[in-house]
Amino acid sequence: MNAVTDPLDDLQDLLEYRFSRSDLLRRAVTHASAAKARCDYERLEFLGDRVLALVIAEHLLDRFPHEREGEIARRHVQLVRKEALAKIARKLSIGCFLFISKGEEEAGARKSDSILADVMEALIAALYLDGGLETARRFVLGHWDVLVEADQEPPRDSKTTLQEWAQGRRLALPAYTVVSKDGPPHEPEFTISVAVGDYPVRQGTGRSKRQAEQIAAARLLSDLEQG
Repeated sequence: MNAVTDPLDDLQDLLEYRFSRSDLLRRAVTHASAAKARCDYERLEFLGDRVLALVIAEHLLDRFPHEREGEIARRHVQLVRKEALAKIARKLSIGCFLFISKGEEEAGARKSDSILADVMEALIAALYLDGGLETARRFVLGHWDVLVEADQEPPRDSKTTLQEWAQGRRLALPAYTVVSKDGPPHEPEFTISVAVGDYPVRQGTGRSKRQAEQIAAARLLSDLEQG
């Protein structure tokens, strides 16, 4: 008979790292619904968020030595946000390796941006704890560099731009209102409106409040620039 292959062996191949403490790797991909005695990824996620932020911040300062702090900060926000983490997780098919309950799986947990982002952070923490900062840095830069290079210009923060536009005209700050929240808990979809002065209200829809607000702000800015 052939020996049963541990699915985490394939995950280690994808991560290009062999763990000394396999329990760390297993914990990083274990959802609370399938965990015992809180041996899930939540605490690792907390640490991984900080490790990712440090590695990306350091890399951006080296990669863009002539940019101002505000421009670097906008790049940083884009690279550590949930959507970027989920994108990398999907590229690595991380969802296939999750340990989750049947109910959570049927609810679509393996495809959830929020869960994939959290697990990605937990995996970064596991790499850090098992192999040190250099191991975590090598993994992060190996997969995030394509996102860094994709934006040669600092990303435009529509909310900040709209706020500055309003302040420059001595108007009240943009007001954002949640219009609706739809979809399952793992994949909510928010529709948010934004209003500035007497200008027409515009709406944006996204998988997070921040994304919906950015889209709404961008649409209002587009109207203002054309007007």
